[in-house]
Amino acid sequence: MSTLGIVAVILLVVLLLLAIGGFIVNRRRGVASAPQFHASVDEANNDLAAAHAVDNGWEPSRVEAAARRAFAERRPGEEITGLALVQVIDPPGTDDDKAVFRVEARDNAHHLTLGRRGGEWILEDLS
Repeated sequence: MSTLGIVAVILLVVLLLLAIGGFIVNRRRGVASAPQFHASVDEANNDLAAAHAVDNGWEPSRVEAAARRAFAERRPGEEITGLALVQVIDPPGTDDDKAVFRVEARDNAHHLTLGRRGGEWILEDLS
């Protein structure tokens, strides 16, 4: 094999190793950033739901307080560690409005749905 052939083989091996190394690094970056990406998407969804609620004239503090009361009544003694409005259901009128929360408590996460009846927020579902 000529010197030029040996140099070409070595160059191909180096380029192949660089390509494999780059692939591995990019793959690790993607895996490491996946939880951050999902957290960012969840935060954006929560912010969007909260903005939708405010836009519909809901008083966020009042709806959140109703969610906390409903959870405390259904799960006495279980402390809420996180509460996020995740969905707003707002058909025409006000009596069919719904607010869906993600409730985090110690070791469990729950979905709590409030319905609006006669201007009051009442528990419809806790799962």
